Amino acid sequence: MPDTPGSLHRAAEIIKKYQGNINRIQFDRRIDPGTVFYEVTASEESYRKMTGDLEAIGFLQTSLKPLNFLKFAVFLPHCPGALFEFLQYTTSAGANIAYIDFDDKGRHPDRLTVSLSLEQNPEVDQLLDQLKSRYRLDILEYDTTGKHLDDTVFYVRYAQAVRELIGDSEEPFLLSFLGDTNHMAQELTDRGCNPRQVFDSVLATGRSMNDSNGEHFYADVQKFLITPQVTLYCFQPPCGGSLFILHTPGDIVMIDTGYGIYHDAVMAMLSRYGLTDLRSLSRIIVTHADADHCGAAGFFAVPVFMHEGTLDIIRTNNRAYGSRSDHANLDEFYTKMINLFSKFTTPEDTRCFGRPDGTLRGIFPVIGRFCIGDVAFEVLDGLGGHTHGQVFLYAAEHGILFTADSVINFASMTKERAAYSSLAAFLVTSVNVDSERASQERKALLALAGETDAALAGTGRRCLVCGGHGAVSVVENGKLVPAGTIERYAEKSG
Repeated sequence: MPDTPGSLHRAAEIIKKYQGNINRIQFDRRIDPGTVFYEVTASEESYRKMTGDLEAIGFLQTSLKPLNFLKFAVFLPHCPGALFEFLQYTTSAGANIAYIDFDDKGRHPDRLTVSLSLEQNPEVDQLLDQLKSRYRLDILEYDTTGKHLDDTVFYVRYAQAVRELIGDSEEPFLLSFLGDTNHMAQELTDRGCNPRQVFDSVLATGRSMNDSNGEHFYADVQKFLITPQVTLYCFQPPCGGSLFILHTPGDIVMIDTGYGIYHDAVMAMLSRYGLTDLRSLSRIIVTHADADHCGAAGFFAVPVFMHEGTLDIIRTNNRAYGSRSDHANLDEFYTKMINLFSKFTTPEDTRCFGRPDGTLRGIFPVIGRFCIGDVAFEVLDGLGGHTHGQVFLYAAEHGILFTADSVINFASMTKERAAYSSLAAFLVTSVNVDSERASQERKALLALAGETDAALAGTGRRCLVCGGHGAVSVVENGKLVPAGTIERYAEKSG
């Protein structure tokens, strides 16, 4: 919309004319002085007429193609009407002037410096031909990538940054994604946040994953011999949750998968540790539906076991599903965003754990059991604190407790991992959909670890707390302390 009095009124008049109901409106000059977001409920026929009228007056944005940026110096004759004549050329070309500078008492009294943004290359070439034939012209910058555009076209620049993360996308998809991002910024602004920080955090999330992939991929690795038959591996990738491997000579079970975007790098890493024979992979167990824990599951042709609530979240693409979250709108957009940036894959063969069988471990009902080698696990149903459908895995006899994202050794996380995790905490205000229940889960899981340590006293074993992030740890004086040794795997090291 033009940044002039009455523009909002004019658009609202058209919406009212066709009986549209405005569900949401957002405009913030700090973000973009020329873009307003409307969400409107209307019949299909009303919508067609409404958008037709808006397009007819130049109000409807249907494209996010990168604009061409042109900065040049033009030497105008020092006479009345010179600027007026020059501006006739730029106006006829549909150019948006982002910057203009002239001072006849300055260092260059005969030079006008101008920055323009235009939509199509032919228009740029035509304008340049016209100006060159009339004026002395020095081209200072010419950019077709959208990187040098100013903030008067913020959303065009933002769309270009998103394209760099996900590749070329259809215009309707990008427009929808920008609408969702804008909605998140609107809600966080209402909570006192800077709207620019919202957009920056969204891009930082995608860039962090891209920049730590391929030859830049690394992981922190721990290895534990549980029994002569069973070995436990923990792999902490650069961003997101850990993935675990339980390995026997004839069977492999994967617990959580990490992000889909890391799949190739993870497979190369597993090869380094002699875990490449995926014919032995019998199943994947997913603790919860966040992309950093199950986003690569679709790459594997094996059964993927999960809570039915986790499956519901995957199907609805909304981590707030099934919860009483007070930030459900933020959770919904975050799920779409993170699944997109992380290349989420949906598994084909999903199998859900059963109902409680009447057995309790502390406050948690047992909803399943499985064995790998000579180690028996129980599947414990969570309370829905972090997400609906999150489960915990417990091997009492051998002292292993997978706590997913309810118990994490934050102190063991590197500065880079902590910074990445803080992006999610900012964008959804809390990574837990129910903070009260999350606190209950954490206390109960630490109590279960303490009980397990007491039961294992004299055996030389400790309860290994395998959190969804950070190092596998043991509890010492009420605090989590990394267990065993941690080594660094780096893709570049070969």
